[in-house]
Amino acid sequence: MTCQKFFVALLHWEFIYVITAFNFSYPITPWRFKLFCMPPNTTHDVVLPPGISKNTSDLNGQYEAAVEAKLNSSGTYFSNFSSKPTVHCCFWSEEDKNCSVHADNIEGKEFVSTVNSVVFQQIGANWNIQCWMKEDLKLFICYMESLLKNSVKNYDLKVHLLYVLPEVLEESPLAPHKGSFQLVQCNCTVHECYECRVPVPTAKLNYTLFMYLKITSAGVVFQSPLMSVQPINIVKPDPPLDLHMEITDSGHLKISWASPTLLPFQLQYQVKYSENSTTNMRETDEIVSATSLLAGSVLPGSSYEVQVRGKRLDGPGVWSDWSSPLIFTTQDVIYFPPKILTAVGSNVSFHCIYKNENKIVSSKKIVWWMNLAEKIPQNQYNVVGDHVSKVTFPNVNATKPRGKFTYDAVYCCNEHECHHRYAELYVIDVNINISCETDGYLTKMTCRWSTNTIQSLVGSTLQMRYHRSSLYCSDVPSIHLTSEPKDCSLQRDGFYECVFQPIFLFSGYTMWIRINHSLGSLASPPTCVVPDSVVKPLPPPSVKAEITVKIGLLKISWEKPIFPENNLQFQIRYGLSGKEVQWKMHEVYDSKSRSASLPVPDLCTVYAAQVRCKRLDGLGYWSNWSNPAYTVVMDIKVPVRGPEFWRKIDENTTKKERNVTLLWKPLMKNDSLCSVRRYVVKHHTSRNGTWSEDVGNHTKFTFLWTEQAHTITVLAINSIGASLANFNLTFSWPMSKVNIVQSLSAYPLNSSCMILSWTLSPSDYNLMYFILEWKILNEDNEIKWLRIPSSVKKYYIHDHFIPIEKYQFSLYPIFIEGVGKPKTINSFTQDDIEKRQNDSGLYVLVPIIISSSTLLLGTLLITHQRMKKLFWEDVPNPKNCSWAQGLNFQKKMDIL
Repeated sequence: MTCQKFFVALLHWEFIYVITAFNFSYPITPWRFKLFCMPPNTTHDVVLPPGISKNTSDLNGQYEAAVEAKLNSSGTYFSNFSSKPTVHCCFWSEEDKNCSVHADNIEGKEFVSTVNSVVFQQIGANWNIQCWMKEDLKLFICYMESLLKNSVKNYDLKVHLLYVLPEVLEESPLAPHKGSFQLVQCNCTVHECYECRVPVPTAKLNYTLFMYLKITSAGVVFQSPLMSVQPINIVKPDPPLDLHMEITDSGHLKISWASPTLLPFQLQYQVKYSENSTTNMRETDEIVSATSLLAGSVLPGSSYEVQVRGKRLDGPGVWSDWSSPLIFTTQDVIYFPPKILTAVGSNVSFHCIYKNENKIVSSKKIVWWMNLAEKIPQNQYNVVGDHVSKVTFPNVNATKPRGKFTYDAVYCCNEHECHHRYAELYVIDVNINISCETDGYLTKMTCRWSTNTIQSLVGSTLQMRYHRSSLYCSDVPSIHLTSEPKDCSLQRDGFYECVFQPIFLFSGYTMWIRINHSLGSLASPPTCVVPDSVVKPLPPPSVKAEITVKIGLLKISWEKPIFPENNLQFQIRYGLSGKEVQWKMHEVYDSKSRSASLPVPDLCTVYAAQVRCKRLDGLGYWSNWSNPAYTVVMDIKVPVRGPEFWRKIDENTTKKERNVTLLWKPLMKNDSLCSVRRYVVKHHTSRNGTWSEDVGNHTKFTFLWTEQAHTITVLAINSIGASLANFNLTFSWPMSKVNIVQSLSAYPLNSSCMILSWTLSPSDYNLMYFILEWKILNEDNEIKWLRIPSSVKKYYIHDHFIPIEKYQFSLYPIFIEGVGKPKTINSFTQDDIEKRQNDSGLYVLVPIIISSSTLLLGTLLITHQRMKKLFWEDVPNPKNCSWAQGLNFQKKMDIL
C-alpha cells in the first residue's frame, strides 16, 4: 500500500554536518532541525496550505524544483531498498526557512534543490527527533516522537539507526562504505516514541560518528540523509544537584547548587527564579559560570522559587533538563542561619530581620535573649544594615541538655516583645582521644576511641577519617582536605576500634573523628601517629625461673622478642605462687641483659615470675606479661643447722644403766634448704671415742648411756650435704646433780596459756639454755618441751591445757658440761583455777570500789557548796560590815 501522505520529522541537533550522499556533506548550524520526507509519485496537484499557491513568488520556483526532484527520483541511497517505495527527506530549522532535499536523477547523478519549508510543513506528517550524549560519556541516545498523531498506522512501524564509528581519528573523515554500518533497533518507550542507544567508548568521544535513520511503515521506507557528529560536542549534562537557598550575613539571598559530575569541560548555568512578597513580584533569568548566584536582599514573609540547568561553557553542547523547582519561604522573623552546630571554644554569630505588623523593625531596636531567661549583653550586638542585627557568642561552652532539648534557644526580639520563633544553638565538645597501637609483628595498627566524652546529637553519625603522609608527622597536625574514611566497629566496652592493615611503619597517619549532621560537620582535634612509635612488643619468650644452687637467689631469664629491633627495657614481677600473688617489681634497663638474680626471703617455696618489655627510648607501650614461669623446690644449700633435740631417760637402778631416747622435731624448710633426706646421730665419749649412726628420716633414737659423760650431736643431711651448725647435748652423771634452779612457779591465765617463772642461784658452770618440759601427771603421754634462752626468767607457754588434769612442769638447766638437775612442780587442778580466778576477781573489785568511793565523796562536796550558796545567799559577810571592822572573829571572846 502506497502512502499518499507526507511525513515530517523533527531533529534537535547541535552543530551537525549532514551528508546527503556518500560523497557530499551538507553543514547544518547548531539550532533545532526538522526532517521532511516526501513519498514518491507526488504530482503537481498537491494541495498547498491556505494562502500559498503554486505561482506564489515566495516559492521562487522552488516548489516546482522540489516536485521535479521527487518525480525524477527513482531510488534511494542503497540498492537493497529499491524493492520498497522510498521517501526522500530534507532538513529544516527555525533559523533557516529553506529545506534541503536530495534525489538521484535518471543519469544516476545526485543533486540538491531547495523548496520553501512552508510547503512541506503543510503537506507532510512529521516526527520529533532529538539526539544527545549522556553525561556519563558512555551512551549516545536518539529519541523520536511523532508530532502528527495517527498520521500513519503505527502497528507495523519499525525504526532502526545505522551507524559507524571509525577506528582511527581523522581530521577530515570520508564517508564510510555502506557495508560498514552497524544496525541498532530503536525500542518504543511510550506510545509513538522510540529511543535509540549507541555505545561510545570513552577514547572515541572526539571521533566522527556517521549515522542515518531508517523508518519503515506501511511498506514505505523513510530514510534520513547521512549525518556525522562528534559525540563530545553534543553532551547533555544531568540537571544540577543539591539546589538550595540561604541568606548571607548581609541579608541577601544566595542560590547555590552542585555540578552533577566531573565532566571534561566547564559548564555554564541558567538560573530562573521568582519572588513573591506582599510588596513585590518579579521573575529573573540569568546565565552564570559559577555554581552560585546572589539574588538580592531577602524580605520577611516572602516566597522564592528557583530552577537551574547546565550546558557546556565553551563550544557546542546541549542544555540539561531543568532541576526540580525549589521553594524557599521566609517568616516574619528571619534567623540566618536558623540553626548552628559548632564545637566548644568556637565563636558563632546569628543574624536576624524582625518584621512587626508589616513593618521591618530597625536593627538598632533589636535585642537578643538566650532561652528567654538571660538577656545577652549589648556589647555582643552588631548592626549589619538598617534591618539586619547580629549577635556574637565568643568561646562558647558545651550545651547542657534541658530535658528533651539539646540546644540553646536564641531569641531576636523587639524592644518590648519577642516573637515565638527562635534560632537553635548546638555546642558539642569534640575532644575525642584517639589512641593507636601497633602489634608486635609490625603488620597492623589498631586505633581506639570512645564517644562517652561527647554529647550525642540525634541524627548525627561519627566517622574516622585519616590522611597518610609519606614520612613521619608534622609538628602541628592539621586536617587535610584529601582524606579517606576508615571503617570502625563498636566493641562491647563502648569503644570504637579501627584496624589499619597493611601499614607503613614510618609514615605519619593524621586522623580525626568527623561528626556528620544535617546542620553541618564537626571534627575532633587531629592527632598524628607514626606506627613505629606506638609499637606494643611481643612478650619476651623463653622465660624461666629457678633458685640458684649454693647461692640462693631467684634467677629469672628470658629472650628478646623478634620484633621490634629497637633496644628494649624489661620489667620483672615475681612473688610467692598462689591464687593472689603479691607481686614485687624489678626494672632492667640494660637492653643486652637476658637475666636477673634477685634475693628472696624463702628459698624453699614456689615462686612465679613474669617479664614484659618496652622500647628503651620510652616510645610505644609495655608488652603483655609473658606466661608465668615457676621455680621448682629443691635443695639449695646444706641445712642451716641440725635439729633441736631433747631426751627421755629410762633409768635402771639395778644395772646402773640408763636408756636415753632422743626426741627432735623435723627441720623446717628454711632451716633444711629445702629438704632432709636423713638424720645422723653422732656420739662422743672419752672411752669409745666418736662414732655415728644413721637413723634415716626418724625423729627418735634410743641408745644406752653407760659412761660418765656422753655427748650427742644430731646432723641433718640433704642432697647437698650435712648441716654445719648443730646442737650438742652432754649427758653427765656428775652434772645431773648440779642444782641452780631455786624455785619454779606456774600461773594459769586460761586453758591455753600458762605463765612460768623461776629463780636461779649463782653457779660456776657455763649455762647455755633451759629446757622446759611438761606433761600430764600420772599418764604415759609424750612429753612436750621447749628450748628457752638462758637470760629469760619468765616464759609463756601456749598449749591446750585440760583444766581437770594435773600437769608436771620441769625446768632443766643446760650447761656446756652437761644437763643439770631439774626443778619440778605439779600444777594444777580445777580448784586451783577457780581459786585463782576468784583472787583475780578480788583484785579487780577492790580498785573499782575505791574509785567509786572517791567519785561519791567528790560529788557530795560539790553538792554541799551549791546548797550553801542557794540557802545562805542573803547572809552578810561580817568582814564587809562597818561595825565589825577591826574585830578578830577567830579569837575566843568571854561573854558575861
